[in-house]
Amino acid sequence: QAQFEESGGGSVQPGGSTRLSCTASKFTVDHYSITWFRQAPEKEREGVLCISNRDTSTYYLDSVKGRFTVSKDEAKGTVYLLMNALKPEDTAVYYCGSTFHAGCPVVAEFDDGFWGRGTQVTVSS
Repeated sequence: QAQFEESGGGSVQPGGSTRLSCTASKFTVDHYSITWFRQAPEKEREGVLCISNRDTSTYYLDSVKGRFTVSKDEAKGTVYLLMNALKPEDTAVYYCGSTFHAGCPVVAEFDDGFWGRGTQVTVSS
């Protein structure tokens, strides 16, 4: 069974940057898309960004366009979420995983995916 592990979270000041890593095992990152979603306390899950098997990015949130980017290192089986110009409203637990589609899934398909345990990102001064 595929497994995903997020790392790189922590506390960041507003306007700062951080990079999250998603390491996949028993999974081939060049065959399937990898998706990041986030969930803040008492808020619904939000899709953030996805990278397809062909390295096409899909943004689920307009609020992160121009600030967040996604990339992958196929040799390492790792996908990265680079987050710049962070805002307090970006505070959430960030999860990565896959629905095992080559292209990026719609949000409704997230329930069918396999996900990591998440990593906390806190943006505050």
